[in-house]
Amino acid sequence: MIVQQLTPVGEPIKLETLLDRLSRPTETLRPFSDEAVEFCHALSRRIFADPEAKRYPELQSLAFWMRKSEVLRMRAEFQSADRAPLRLTPRGLVFHVPPTNVDTISIYSLLLALLTGNRNIVRLSPRAAVQSHILVRLLNAEAQEAGPALRSGTSVISYGRDDAITAAISRACDVRVIWGGDATVNTIRAFPLSPHGRDISFPDRYSMSAIETSRYLEASDAVRRDLAARFFNDVYWFDQMACSSPHLISWFGEDAGASITASRDFYRRVGAYAQSRGVQSEPATRIAKFTFACRAILDRPVIRYRNFHNELTVVEVEGLSGLSREHSGGGLLYHVFLRRLNELAPFIERRDQTLSHFGFTLPELDSFVQELNGRGIDRIVPIGDALSFRRHWDGMDLFAELTRAVYIHPV
Repeated sequence: MIVQQLTPVGEPIKLETLLDRLSRPTETLRPFSDEAVEFCHALSRRIFADPEAKRYPELQSLAFWMRKSEVLRMRAEFQSADRAPLRLTPRGLVFHVPPTNVDTISIYSLLLALLTGNRNIVRLSPRAAVQSHILVRLLNAEAQEAGPALRSGTSVISYGRDDAITAAISRACDVRVIWGGDATVNTIRAFPLSPHGRDISFPDRYSMSAIETSRYLEASDAVRRDLAARFFNDVYWFDQMACSSPHLISWFGEDAGASITASRDFYRRVGAYAQSRGVQSEPATRIAKFTFACRAILDRPVIRYRNFHNELTVVEVEGLSGLSREHSGGGLLYHVFLRRLNELAPFIERRDQTLSHFGFTLPELDSFVQELNGRGIDRIVPIGDALSFRRHWDGMDLFAELTRAVYIHPV
């Protein structure tokens, strides 16, 4: 079987040869080695400096995430847990399968796996977006400067839908990271792992935002402007297709009239900011969004439908009971008014991932998590951080998932 190797050499290679090299390396990296830290730092600088990469906010966000100060902070967190009698060691070979709609997300798991000392193989679709090809080019450029352990232990390959190739890699890997919807997860899981292998899967998820009305109205004009810009990032960077992008926004307070005033001010600001950033949906996206909104008006308890500067559509519903998680994307939000945060709890399901928020205190959010008691929601972050990747994702600690804890019992 032949695959197209994009990193490190960019030429066809026998899969058997590639897997042999990755499974039986001559050199390996320790977790958070200086070499791995410097590689991430240098790649971050390349992305920031590259003219093509500058055109894509998601690549700039990736570069910001892997800047040296952040990687050193992660190393300190890792080292606090990596102490005798428990030593955290790499699991081995990690196979990353990205989603087709946000394929650059797999670079986050790749870099975390690399930092924790693992070898890596990433499958890139032949239909991958231009952002992924920019990253491959920059990875190749930086790999030329890296040491042999890092350079030979990281491979990005491209192949079409080929069950034999996917099955062979799955049998050889120690960890398989599956990004994508439920269908993708179920399809890839059908290929057996080795007996000691494990899956880290990221299936279909749903996310939402929450704003406390009175605290929004108390906020200064500058704070409101900044909040609109941050919300824009959460919604529009991946056209609302990222698992952590909000699809529902809930406004909380005792005064429904105040909620109307606050939300209209907020939506006008978000719509105006989207317009100022030159957001222009494709005609097909606008039609799909309009058609979806019309169906929602007919099928759901919709109170009103509003457009803000064409790029933001708000569909206000009377309540959350029976509200479907089906969504069109493209800048459409369901809007609901609730009095207290715990009123959101009955709506939450296991698939619900991120709650981005404004105006709530830590005790209020902590009380909400205890009220849910595992019902759903894996991360609660400020508005503007919905897409900010962390080692804690989908309810997992990825440091723990990507390492083995070796217990040492002294005599």
